[in-house]
Amino acid sequence: MNAASAMQGTLVRWGRSVRTSVFAWWHVLLLGAQILVLSLTPSSYRRGAHRLAVLRNLYMATAPLLTWFMVLSALISIVLIRIVVATAYSYGLTQYAIEVLVRTLVLELIPLYAAMFVALRFAMPGAQRVRKQLADQQRQGVEWEHRELLRIELLPRALGSMFSVPMLAALSCVVALVLTYLTLYGFSPWGFPAYTRSVGQVFTPAVSLIFCLKTFFFSLAVAVVPLAGSAQRDTEGRYSRRSDISEFARLFSVLLLIEVVSLLGNYY
Repeated sequence: MNAASAMQGTLVRWGRSVRTSVFAWWHVLLLGAQILVLSLTPSSYRRGAHRLAVLRNLYMATAPLLTWFMVLSALISIVLIRIVVATAYSYGLTQYAIEVLVRTLVLELIPLYAAMFVALRFAMPGAQRVRKQLADQQRQGVEWEHRELLRIELLPRALGSMFSVPMLAALSCVVALVLTYLTLYGFSPWGFPAYTRSVGQVFTPAVSLIFCLKTFFFSLAVAVVPLAGSAQRDTEGRYSRRSDISEFARLFSVLLLIEVVSLLGNYY
């Protein structure tokens, strides 16, 4: 009897956990669709206070992060470039060094750590502030309508993340390509035709399309997943504080899924 009761309790807890996870992911998908529709409708944020809020978040999501991100990106790029170039020289495979660097550094690593950088420095702290604000207003008896919450608080922050990730990734890709050229050819202009030809051979139309789509979905995930968690009530209908680790794990799982799909598209 005790074993049966314990089994029943375990199944009930497991069922509740599954139901909670399904509802949470459904909330993420629904909010993502709403944000995407509103972002494609400029009339929803073109005028008045909404426009100022969007412009402020575009600035706050990009300008304060730009210096440190570019320094970090340049350091990581230099280390990886030196490792790949030294390995290629030692095995007599210098002609493949550029392709390896472009495929690993530019196509795969830079968009991923640009998304994670924006998530850790802007999206997730902003989502925690939104949840704290909602909790404070709930304790005061003030309840937001979903449409007002979406347009006033969530949409400007989401647009800021969706702008910051592609911007930082594009600038970092340019820096990585320049550092790769300087490492291989120095300041000589004579290697430019061969270098551009090697880079162009990597960026075929299919690879370029997958790269752009991956960066876009990275930015959408960074914009939506933290905000969806901040706007979701708990089982008691409150906006209790969520664990940063669990929120980051949810976001990282989405980014990892997008990365795996892009790898399948590029290499299979």
